[in-house]
Amino acid sequence: MDISDILSNLTEENLKNVLEQYRDFGPFPGIALTFMKSFIPPLPTILIVGVNAAVYGLWLGFLYSWLGIVSGCLVTFLIVRRIAGHPYFLRWAQKPKVQKSLVWVRRNAFSYVFLLSLFPVGPFVVINIAAAIARMRLRSFFIAIVFGKAIMVLSVSFIGHDFARFIQHPIELVYVVLFVGISLWISKKIEARFTKDTDHVFYNHKQL
Repeated sequence: MDISDILSNLTEENLKNVLEQYRDFGPFPGIALTFMKSFIPPLPTILIVGVNAAVYGLWLGFLYSWLGIVSGCLVTFLIVRRIAGHPYFLRWAQKPKVQKSLVWVRRNAFSYVFLLSLFPVGPFVVINIAAAIARMRLRSFFIAIVFGKAIMVLSVSFIGHDFARFIQHPIELVYVVLFVGISLWISKKIEARFTKDTDHVFYNHKQL
């Protein structure tokens, strides 16, 4: 069974069954699911966080999801920073496009991580890797992730905790769609700004 087969079976009902089945392990299943998001990018963040809130309750679900996501981000960041001196990463970092990106990240590291952490959709793994390769300070990365992810997870947990309300009042699903859509739109805007700024910095550098 490959990753596509696993993802196709990753439904709300199946996730609830898994968490209920391993309820004796306490918070570990809920934390582990969100932790794996940092290593398996296709895992649906909204679905996992929402199911955690539905199974464990709003506040415990929020706490477990937040701990899992923050832990996964930190582990990814530390691993990449540890091996960033490997010849493969050094060659990769010397590519012109990567160099331009790293210039922007180094100048706007905290804002870059914090803002993109607010959205339930986005390239989370890439964010962690870019911050690590750009040598962002651990303290700054930790603070940005802790607060950014807290806002995102709480928003999604609130929706997942009382999803029945959205079934009874389908019109309220519009808010969910808008939330996801706006997240995608803002992510694209930040990405466009990211590209624009890096091109400007790189151009000025060449002029010098």
